[in-house]
Order: sequence, then C-alpha cells, then structure tokens
Amino acid sequence: MPTERREPRPISASRSQKRPDTWRVLRWALAVQLGFAAALLGTDLAQVLPRLAWPSNAPGLTDPIGPGDQTRRFTPDRLPARAPSPGSRPLPTTDDMPSRLSFATPQWQGKTVLTLTGRIAEGDATRFTEYLATQDTPPTLVYLNSPGGSVRDALDIGRTIRERKMNTVMSASDICLSACPYVLAAGVARYADQDAMVGVHQHYFGQNTVLPAFVAVEQIQRGQGDVMRYLQDMGVDPLLMQHALVTPADEIYLLTSEEREFYRLTTSLDPIE
Repeated sequence: MPTERREPRPISASRSQKRPDTWRVLRWALAVQLGFAAALLGTDLAQVLPRLAWPSNAPGLTDPIGPGDQTRRFTPDRLPARAPSPGSRPLPTTDDMPSRLSFATPQWQGKTVLTLTGRIAEGDATRFTEYLATQDTPPTLVYLNSPGGSVRDALDIGRTIRERKMNTVMSASDICLSACPYVLAAGVARYADQDAMVGVHQHYFGQNTVLPAFVAVEQIQRGQGDVMRYLQDMGVDPLLMQHALVTPADEIYLLTSEEREFYRLTTSLDPIE
C-alpha cells in the first residue's frame, strides 16, 4: 500500500516574524559592550587627564626637604645631575642615567663591588641573574643608583640579592626612587648616606592607566599586597607603603634619614665596609 506523501506545512508569517535576526542580536550585543567599555574608559580618563593637563606643582626634585615638606616633582627621564664628592662612590653621575640597569664590578677601596645603575626595565631581573652567573665570586657589596622602573623586576632583583646575602649601599649623591627602594630593602645590611635620595610613590605595576577600572583596581591591589609581603620578608616595616600610596606617580615622597631608620629600610648609620 503506497504511503501518503505529506507536504511540509508552511511557516506562518506570524511565526517567521517572531524568529530573531541573529546578526541583529549580535550587533546589539556588540553595541552594548562598546558602550560599557566607553563608559569605563571615560571614567578612567576623567581621573588621568587632570594630571596631564595640570601637572604637579610640587617643588623640584633637588629642592631641600624638611619634615612635612618631602613631596617633589618626579620625571624619571629628566633627572638633574648630582656630582659626587671626590672619592665617595664607584658610580657615574646621574646626568646620563642608562635606560635600563647597567651592571659593573669595579674595584673600590681595595675590594670588588657590584654597581647597579639606571632605570629598572622589564627583563632586568633575568639579566641580573645571568650577570651574576658570569662572576666567579660575586661581590657582596651592591651600590645602587636608580630612578626605579619595573616593580616586578625590582622585587625579583631584591630576592636574588637576599638569597646571595649581599649588602646594599648608597653614597651621598646616589638616588634610589620609585621601585628602587625595594632593591635597597633586600640587603642583609643596608646603608644610605643622609644626603642620598630615597623616595617612594604610587605604582602602576607595569599596566596602562587606561585599563577598565575593575581590572586595574584588582591588579593594583594584588601588586600592593605582593610589595607589602616582600617588605615583611626583608625585615622592613610595611607601613613604609603609607607614603607611597598617597603620592601620585608624577611626584615622589623623599624619606628623611630618620624615616629610613624608623621603617628599617636602612640598618646601619655607618658606611658598610
């Protein structure tokens, strides 16, 4: 018996009109996402642009400081020269600061010392470890002269210094700003001349400031937690961070010699031999 062939039932106009247009939905979803991103971007720019339009009016970096008057303008690629006193340091002056850390092992006062000079760039922690591997007997005394840079690399360099039981030193005309104090903190013994510049401020932890707010906040909080745990591990009072957290990135809070000792950023009042 032959089977009856059934014709497909036509879709009614009302049903076809109810079926959503896939491309239209995707375009709508994309528009919503772009609008959300634009709103977040606008919020971030509203916070960043005022600092660009009206930069810091704090005194210049080399202006003398005093208790309560310690915030100075900071531009890492425009540092004023600080000529050293004769025979006071095995380092070059700061008027030609390398764009990334430069390592050297000069003879100084009858012994070999290690000098770290320049900005701390991404990847410098690996370069530092590789440099130490080329030394038959790496020096135990590390002279610092740096305007800072990559926080992550500074922490990793610091951990290497502590693992090798090195000491950190700064002479009168040396600078150690931004992320550099975390390297200074790594020394088993730590000395900075009272005229050396040691300063802290807010960090971006390697991220662009124009990130969505919820992402940026999470990364910054995680980074600050890492720094505070690191300072504790090094025997430095994490309360040091209170000055960093309230000082904008285009300014620097210069620590007095009394504050360095109070926060245990330095451990010795006399030069380390």
